[in-house]
Amino acid sequence: MYTFILFVLYFSTECIVQSQSEVNSLNYIYTALSTPVELPGIHDFTAMGLMNNRQIDYYDSVVKKKIPKQDWMREKLPADYWEKGTQSRKSKEQWFKVNVNILMDRMRHNNTDVHILQWKHGCEVDQQSDGTLKFIKGTDQYSYDGDDFLAFDDATMQWVAPVDQAQPTKRKWDGVQILNQYTKGYLEKECVDWLSKFMAYGEKEFSRADSPPKVYAFAKKAKTAGHIQLTCMATGFYPKDVLMHIKKNGVGLTKQDGVQSDGVLPNDDGTYQIRMSVQIPEADKETYECYVNHIMLKEPIVEKWDGKCSDCSQVTVVVIVAVVAVVLLLALVTSLLVLWKKICAGNTGALPPTGIQVPLNGNGNRVTDLSMTAKVDGASTSSDSGQGSNEHLEREAMLTDVTMDGASTSSDSAIGSD
Repeated sequence: MYTFILFVLYFSTECIVQSQSEVNSLNYIYTALSTPVELPGIHDFTAMGLMNNRQIDYYDSVVKKKIPKQDWMREKLPADYWEKGTQSRKSKEQWFKVNVNILMDRMRHNNTDVHILQWKHGCEVDQQSDGTLKFIKGTDQYSYDGDDFLAFDDATMQWVAPVDQAQPTKRKWDGVQILNQYTKGYLEKECVDWLSKFMAYGEKEFSRADSPPKVYAFAKKAKTAGHIQLTCMATGFYPKDVLMHIKKNGVGLTKQDGVQSDGVLPNDDGTYQIRMSVQIPEADKETYECYVNHIMLKEPIVEKWDGKCSDCSQVTVVVIVAVVAVVLLLALVTSLLVLWKKICAGNTGALPPTGIQVPLNGNGNRVTDLSMTAKVDGASTSSDSGQGSNEHLEREAMLTDVTMDGASTSSDSAIGSD
């Protein structure tokens, strides 16, 4: 079940992909879990805004605050924008709690398993040569446990129910024509207006982000005895879509061959990275290559592994250092013995030779252990600042005071701020 949750959460961000560089998109994704899950980074409720598949704002049930994820969002939008957005998302969090329980009852699911309700809405536009934006399509859809549950048809202004359990909600929502008219207006006009504004705000950042991947092939000692871990890494690329293979003698390896990857991950500068690894015998002399293809490349990159392992020789180095240390220690002991014999030859007793004074303690005994300590103090400082300007009140059509079963709830209004 945990794997399924991670898949659904990951899919929610993967489903928004730019197929062409001139296509721009603005989407909002909300995810609610029926039961808390004790996994890092997964919360009962999350909400995020994405522009061109890049996160621009975020909210979750722990932080309970809508926060910017891009510098230009923080700089251009005032505190009032974030305050209203926070209140709106708190309302939607309550709305989702009500509706995930409604769907669990309708699906005859119990509280033992974790169930997921998601909502995604937004728009895609094509930027014309004169700079104007042409509406391509709008998206307003719900999913339950990763399966389509309900979607808005922009052309007919009707809700489409692919499963029988969604029919009651379809009938209720289609019965409110003003709601469907507003949903169409939001997707085709209001969403496009805000996308246009955000494109202007983040123009420099987005233009800098378009870049091809840099590809590296390297290996290090694996935990399994006699094996090394070969890794292919591509980093610094944007857009997010990338194709990577580890090839052995020209043939791509798969999961069945032990290939592992965490998928595409974000870098701090807005670009992306991906790593793939596989364990191979340390004595393996076959040819291994990293194959990477990306929209910013004229042709795929093929990076050949040089056959070297970065830390495989560390054991040998440690042994050599240890041997040298033992030799030096023996030489030092020998020198001290020789010196001691010379000292003893010139004296008749155990007392030090004439001219060497050994300090005495309060009892008249010789002090044999002298030491000195030093104290070093340090300090550190930190600072942070931020400011914003302009205004924004985003309305969202679907979170109304009507729940999935048509009952009334005060968790939100027909026109809410995101």
